[in-house]
Amino acid sequence: MDTRTSPFRLRIEQVQAVLKRRGLAALLVPSSDPHLSEYLPERWQGRQWLSGFSGSVGTLVVTQDAAALFADSRYWTQAETEIARSGIDLVKIPTGPGTYHVDWLVEHLKTGDIVGVDGDVLGLSSAHQLRFALENAGMTLDTGVDALTEVWPDRPGLPSAPVYEHRVPHAPLSRVDKLAKVREVFLRHGATHHFISTIDDIAWVFNLRGSDVSFNPVFLAHALIDAHGVTLFVGAGKIDAALQKTLAKDGVRLAPYADAGHALAALPAGSNLLIDPRRVTLGLRQSVPGHVKVLETINPSTLFKSCKSPAEAHHIREAMAQDGAAMCEFYAWFESALGKERITELTIADKLRVARAKRPGFVGLSFGTIAGFNANGAMPHYRATKESHAIIEGNGLLLIDSGGQYLGGTTDITRVWPIGTIGDAHRRDYTLVLKGMIALSRTRFPRGTLSPMLDAIARVPLWEHGLDYGHGTGHGVGYFLNVHEGPQSISKAIPEAAMAMEPGMITSIEPGLYRLGQWGIRIENLVMNAPASTAEGSTFGEFLEFETLTICPIDTRCIDRSLMRTDEIDWLNRYHEVVRDRLTPLVNGDALDWLEERTKAI
Repeated sequence: MDTRTSPFRLRIEQVQAVLKRRGLAALLVPSSDPHLSEYLPERWQGRQWLSGFSGSVGTLVVTQDAAALFADSRYWTQAETEIARSGIDLVKIPTGPGTYHVDWLVEHLKTGDIVGVDGDVLGLSSAHQLRFALENAGMTLDTGVDALTEVWPDRPGLPSAPVYEHRVPHAPLSRVDKLAKVREVFLRHGATHHFISTIDDIAWVFNLRGSDVSFNPVFLAHALIDAHGVTLFVGAGKIDAALQKTLAKDGVRLAPYADAGHALAALPAGSNLLIDPRRVTLGLRQSVPGHVKVLETINPSTLFKSCKSPAEAHHIREAMAQDGAAMCEFYAWFESALGKERITELTIADKLRVARAKRPGFVGLSFGTIAGFNANGAMPHYRATKESHAIIEGNGLLLIDSGGQYLGGTTDITRVWPIGTIGDAHRRDYTLVLKGMIALSRTRFPRGTLSPMLDAIARVPLWEHGLDYGHGTGHGVGYFLNVHEGPQSISKAIPEAAMAMEPGMITSIEPGLYRLGQWGIRIENLVMNAPASTAEGSTFGEFLEFETLTICPIDTRCIDRSLMRTDEIDWLNRYHEVVRDRLTPLVNGDALDWLEERTKAI
């Protein structure tokens, strides 16, 4: 295949020219921004601009004579298609983001080589690992290389969307109280100052929201908190005069977004600064003068916002019910229109958005809807486009993963539906995934259990048949914030102390099974950690269990009853009773009829 006219090939060649001019052996381009966000403003989508790969996770490495994209199994098929004419090699890594690109650099470069990276978008923790590996191999890391500025002539500027307030009743705890909670923790650690760079933490602490990033109601900012006040570094014009006055009354000073590094550099002697090495960039860390003592630990706000309060939980349950009602409306239309109207994967995304938009408190989608029919469903992060999408016709399985942002919560739900006639193999796969979802949903565990320890529970029914899936089982979910948040993660990640499961945490449970070129299955509910009753006089401490938050029928036509135990069927029937009871007051007509049909006991 001739790659010479590919715009991505030409862009890579421009980067290679920069490397030769600067005497660099390689350039590392992470999927990152100055806030280490998962979803990036356009200005920092450099990896996508250079490679053409549009997945949300991946790392690009460019050397003087080659280029390699590192992506995990969720993106292999997508990446192969998108980089096909770029001359970039796909390096398939078996799990999520890791250090495979670091090992590749060590293997492919030689002693004395210099690797360039933009330190302003490189996480401090990642920088430590990268520098250690390279130096052990006799190589050097240059963190002052922003090659994108040199080769991207029309690079987008900073987003300018306005910031707005997240108000009561949906924001039940004031920003003054949240700042006090955060301040109490860092002072207890012996710090005089605390710097926050992650934008979901900032949105939570200040009860502010924005739209600088697609699907996530956040805005670009940094914050520096001391014992008596706080400075919010944010773009000019993003906060109007009225909100500025409100913030000032709460002791919040505003400063230009670009001044965050200067403020760190100006910290006086004797200061002790608390930063989170996983949530701040190397560039900002390098702004801190040597006379300041730096304490590295997780942001207090990250832990606080992960544990939803009873008042927040109330609003979340309401949002989940409204989201479920929208699902009923959509699926009622879908089943009645199937075979009568032309329905594509794009139609599904449009109709779902319309159904959600009718619901109280709806703000927008929480991510781009994934509607994958048959082989397209086998790609976990598939996206239909105008150029490439399937028509829903014939026989097979349709996977729909979607979610909404509501003032009272963030939703994320995946369901799979039979289209036409399905076979025994479909039913077996579907039932094994459902058994895994039920098994984890029913699990009780000691409070403080590290979340990755729960991952295997959802996989056991699949493992028994020699099957597995490449993604994690569950991610944390924010409160009208990012659909992916930490610190908990039900996955194969190496457990860390910050991943301890605590009451109020919301996590997805979404096991899957993907047969390349055939079909994909994923069934997803959101759950919240809740105290579990224990035997009187128990000496084994507190236990938690999952409260299922997602309220929407799970299709029973795909089930192979011979693979289901009685207790699993009982769980499903009880779940459908709750779904029917919660949603009946919110729907009518065809949607109500559909709800009643799809929640019948089996």
